[in-house]
Amino acid sequence: MDCFLGIDLGSSSVKVSILDGDTGNVIAKGMAPETEAPILSVRNGWAEQNPEDWWAYLKTALRQAMASSNVKAEDVKAVGITYQMHGLVLVDKDLRVLRPSIIWCDSRAVPYGEKAFEDLGRDYCLTHLLNSPGNFTVAKLAWVRENEPVVFDTIYKYMLPGDYLAMRMTGEVRTTVPGLSEGMCWDFVDNKLSDRLLSYFGIPKEMVAETVSTFGEQGRVSRSAAEELGLCAGIPISYRAGDQPNNAFSLNVLNPGEVAATAGTSGVVYGISDKVNTDPHSRINMFAHVNHSADNPRLGVMHCTNGVGIMNAWMKRTVASHVSYEQFNDMAAQVPIGSDGVTILPFGNGAERILENRQLDASIHGVNFNNHNASTLARAAQEGVAFSFKYGMDIMQATGMGTKVIRAGHANMFLSPVFRTTLSTVADAVIELYETDGSVGAATGAALGCGYYSTPGEAFLSLRKIKVVTPDRDHHDQYLEAYSRWERVLRREVGV
Repeated sequence: MDCFLGIDLGSSSVKVSILDGDTGNVIAKGMAPETEAPILSVRNGWAEQNPEDWWAYLKTALRQAMASSNVKAEDVKAVGITYQMHGLVLVDKDLRVLRPSIIWCDSRAVPYGEKAFEDLGRDYCLTHLLNSPGNFTVAKLAWVRENEPVVFDTIYKYMLPGDYLAMRMTGEVRTTVPGLSEGMCWDFVDNKLSDRLLSYFGIPKEMVAETVSTFGEQGRVSRSAAEELGLCAGIPISYRAGDQPNNAFSLNVLNPGEVAATAGTSGVVYGISDKVNTDPHSRINMFAHVNHSADNPRLGVMHCTNGVGIMNAWMKRTVASHVSYEQFNDMAAQVPIGSDGVTILPFGNGAERILENRQLDASIHGVNFNNHNASTLARAAQEGVAFSFKYGMDIMQATGMGTKVIRAGHANMFLSPVFRTTLSTVADAVIELYETDGSVGAATGAALGCGYYSTPGEAFLSLRKIKVVTPDRDHHDQYLEAYSRWERVLRREVGV
């Protein structure tokens, strides 16, 4: 049996899937920890995790998957990795981690990136880097250089979270061009590492990992790692991508005009373009997609709201901890469109790109203690998240990225009828829901990367559409009225 292992390193858990290459079916899954992984927040706006914990979670999740199936170690032919984007992992010459990882939703580096945006020039950044250096990986490394000089002087290589897992599996420090682009280190005009940005931040080129292809052999599992993981030594890692490009890949979103979305801890709408058309305020991001090349550009145009699933989870824990998520969604559905006048801004998980890197805390508006209850807040939270998507999608559309058909996995907040119908209606978009997830996409990428599948078309023959959500035309005006109220509250809070 030819099987492929997909690993999804998220901020809440590590998930694995084992894919049967012949059928395209998932044989087994695993996840660790059972509850959400902790995020260390020593100061307001900071967010860190221990990379050693990720490795421990991977071992637990993989043991679960192998134990629940008849898959043998020798059946696994290749490994694919997807990971939480924009994080910073630092190691010394012995490949030991020097400090906790500064993860994607940490806001401490915003001033460094914003200053670079002005000093290097907006035109230069948007043309060469396709973004402001913002709060991305290299800006985080600049923070370490200034605030933790002893650590900085000990750095051998910096890497992304997925690069770290691959390093633990192979003993080799490598990254990809899409990875460098998400860290803000890739010059799209010169098609090489951005010497100018590294020089500006005082970061030696030697700290950057060797580059390998997104698809193809990136290293082989070492004997010591194989013993820890219960795999065979020598298995190739043949695919690596950030979580949002990988989510799009898992939905077979590879060509200009195609759009994917996800609504996990954060929420993203991610469309593919073959042209550079950036937002002048850099409120949306543009990165190299998994199939990008200089001769055949494939760029991911990305809106992100940080406080999506984390907002929904916080609300459930706070007002309805005794119910399941399915019951919580039912509670939300009992409340009329517009949440009886209650408005929630879901921005409580770090600096928000669509708000020009402002760190705006989440807030609840319009609550009446006599009329409103837990169900009201459940719906208002889910509507607020959907409205934040609409706000970002309007920015995307202003750059020419249409969002009339959106593909998403049938998971996380897309399980909520309130969320998905609200989003479909206010965005005037058809939402197609598929039976897939990030770890399945990574496993598929591994099979494609090692040559088991010859084309994406062959790789996605078994991708199954399970639901289509269309705009609610009968209540269109009510949804738009609720969105207009939400936008007025947002503008008042932001001061624009």
